[in-house]
Amino acid sequence: MPNAIAPAFKEFTEVHDPELLKPLLDPVISHLIYNAPETLVGLLKQHGSPLNLVWPHAFQANATALQALLNQFGIRHAIFYGAKANKSQSLLAAAASAGFGVDVSSVHELDAARRAGTPAEHLCATGPAKTSAFHRALVREGSLICVDSMEEFDHLKSLVESLPPPVKARVLLRYRPLDCPSSRFGMSANDLLLCLQRLAELKDMFHFEGFHFHLGGYAFETRVQAFRELGGFVDAAREMSLEPKMIDIGGGLPMRYIDPQAYASFLQNNNQPSHYHNQKVPESFYPYGSPLSACQWLAMFLEAPHSPGQSIATYLKEQNITLALEPGRSLVDQAAISIFRVTRSKQLANNKTVIFIEGSSFSACETWFSSEYLVDPILISTQESAPTPMRAYIAGHSCLDDDVITHRLIHFSTTPQPGDLLIYANTAGYQMDLLENQFHRHPLPQRLTATCCTQGHYAFSPDY
Repeated sequence: MPNAIAPAFKEFTEVHDPELLKPLLDPVISHLIYNAPETLVGLLKQHGSPLNLVWPHAFQANATALQALLNQFGIRHAIFYGAKANKSQSLLAAAASAGFGVDVSSVHELDAARRAGTPAEHLCATGPAKTSAFHRALVREGSLICVDSMEEFDHLKSLVESLPPPVKARVLLRYRPLDCPSSRFGMSANDLLLCLQRLAELKDMFHFEGFHFHLGGYAFETRVQAFRELGGFVDAAREMSLEPKMIDIGGGLPMRYIDPQAYASFLQNNNQPSHYHNQKVPESFYPYGSPLSACQWLAMFLEAPHSPGQSIATYLKEQNITLALEPGRSLVDQAAISIFRVTRSKQLANNKTVIFIEGSSFSACETWFSSEYLVDPILISTQESAPTPMRAYIAGHSCLDDDVITHRLIHFSTTPQPGDLLIYANTAGYQMDLLENQFHRHPLPQRLTATCCTQGHYAFSPDY
């Protein structure tokens, strides 16, 4: 049952903003942190540390903005929420409520999406290593399957042949763009044409719906080029009496964690080896201060030229093709915060300070990928003390030397004390649960669905 909590604690609490990389915050979440920090202290006393608070209203706001942009261009579209970005069931429910489909990468994600209320025909399965059980469930449910290779096509054909008729597999063909020759994902131009030819001969077994690609990075220009390359395959498919109705451009829409100017200033002035306790600056970072929002990025993609005098949006409308997207991180922008309780600090021989938190880096993934989460935590003090500015890096409670939330030395306006809280904002997109496990037999962090009932009153319920 939901647990409504109002700011009722009388204990000392004080919120300290980060000095450098201050996170952008949703207004509802900001109000809780700055007007009712004692509520968060109470939640950790009740549910333990770390604790993830999931905010479905943020998903709904992102969904509304994306739909409004697509409607503004007047194009047919289908949005599949990339469920791998977060394991919260409440966010799958928010996707279903928005009328979105779900991009599922396993039979387990398929089952979770169905429990959340997503119709089976609104599921799209990507990824190259689908199991027989996954294929069978997708075919049985009538979900869309992105075929990654000729080998997967053959496997799917054998499966359909083994099932009692009439049954058809709904498929998109995944294309490997010309500038990704060494990628293990998708089909080359030759394989794509061969697969189209086979589909033209097997219309009783397959329902061909279009094409798919998914690229790394966050540049809309690479998607524009890949989309242009598919134009010839659309024409070729129609010459074979096939009817492509969809082009799925995958995900990779950017989002902003911090102000773009603050981010650029940090990279230029505060990102040297001396700012890391291990003296190593990571080679790459997610663009935490993206100059483009997800909607701006998508608008620039749709306005880009497909051919002389014809934009991509115009091409889609003239060819009667649905644009499909698979946003994950950008749909869960602002949809979670993760809270860690401080256990102690320790002075090291190299004149550095480490702060230990009750939790581990398995609940905050960036350092495991040789990068850093370039968003500073918000500190909530739980006891009065003289303000003592300091720098420290943050480590977890396991016996691993690599159990580090951040190698970067964080600036604090006052020294964190045992029992204080560190709040990491905007952790829904891959950050909070990608690597979580029960190392040392610690239980998995609890997650609560959070809603604002009235001004200053919040409800929290288990998110399964």
